[in-house]
Amino acid sequence: MNTAFNIDNFNDLTKVSSALKRLTLVNFRNYKYLRLNFDKKFIVLSGENGSGKTNILEAISFLSQGRGLRNSKLSDVKTFDFLANEQSTPTFINNNGWAVSAQIIRDQDEYNIGTAVESSKKEINYNETKEIERRIININNQKVSSQNELGNYISLIWVTPQMDRLFQTSSQNRRSFLDRIVYLFDTNHAKRLSSFDNVYRQWLQILKSGNINNNWLYSLEEQIAGIGVAIAAARKEQITKLNTFMEHNVDDIFPEATLLLDGTIEKMLDEKPAIYVEDFYKESLLSQRRSILNNDNGVGINKTDLKAIYKKKNVPANFCSTGEQKSLLLSIILSQARCLSSFKGIPPILLLDELDAHLDDIKKNAFINKVGELNTQSFLTTTNIFEFSNLGNRAQFFEIKNNSVSEIQI
Repeated sequence: MNTAFNIDNFNDLTKVSSALKRLTLVNFRNYKYLRLNFDKKFIVLSGENGSGKTNILEAISFLSQGRGLRNSKLSDVKTFDFLANEQSTPTFINNNGWAVSAQIIRDQDEYNIGTAVESSKKEINYNETKEIERRIININNQKVSSQNELGNYISLIWVTPQMDRLFQTSSQNRRSFLDRIVYLFDTNHAKRLSSFDNVYRQWLQILKSGNINNNWLYSLEEQIAGIGVAIAAARKEQITKLNTFMEHNVDDIFPEATLLLDGTIEKMLDEKPAIYVEDFYKESLLSQRRSILNNDNGVGINKTDLKAIYKKKNVPANFCSTGEQKSLLLSIILSQARCLSSFKGIPPILLLDELDAHLDDIKKNAFINKVGELNTQSFLTTTNIFEFSNLGNRAQFFEIKNNSVSEIQI
């Protein structure tokens, strides 16, 4: 097998459907200000560990719904400086927050999108205020009300070293991965999840307060059940779609996976109409009122787990070797990208963090070749820029050192 990159499949930005042409960061992590211009299909970011490579990928990930590839709080990504004095805690440089903006290509049209954090004071008691941070979205110089709008302009898939053990970590991590899959196909999914979390939080607060208002609890339980069943149905639809796609588009190198939803509500929807499942959900919440504060064993879409099976061996992913789990993950990632391109006509931009860390040369080069077949742009990080030197003039190479980024020639 030829382990070299098949660069004949690669094109510059004049022929791709999804790409960033320009990226600007303000007060983001270690970058007080950074502007990068891109004109290739592959962008390689090199530098030592801790230099800020992943910070650039994280900034790009904030151009989609959610909290980015690190699942960070808004305040965590703001630039800070350790002052050489008696202070032992970080001091924020700019109290007005951070910003990320980009000029993007989508199906040969160009758009300007951006996101930032605004800080404001909110009065919570007499003579007492609290600083509130909220994320704002701007598309073509117009402020929009919802993060969901970003999904109409850009789709992103990322792979990070932390995801290598996805099938060995907590169900919450797999649930987040599952919902990212759904986001790609259904931009309203984030709104459903946000609404569910808000209503569920209110329900728990009332139970914790001990000031039980049955009418209010009934109303919240009805909302939780309705939104929850809609979330479960969306998850089922997209996982079924992805499984069907993988079954009919078997890869020649990366193993075929079958994805399963392990959740009471999702399983019930296989056999019962939605209205029946909603009623069951409401009754379950009613019966959990006393026990939910003492244990975490309740029924609901916030308990759902995502399982994967190595189809050829019929072995659950969590029982596979580390290498097999990585290959399964990349197989799912490739299938996501291909499936999205097939169903929506626009492939996602790929953010590939330290791809070479746990892959041999054959698998790494095979994955790059397959990514190259997609009509999209990909960002890769590495500590050794020569790992991707075979990309030649089909890629842009950037070196990151001392909080600055310089384009270099290979």
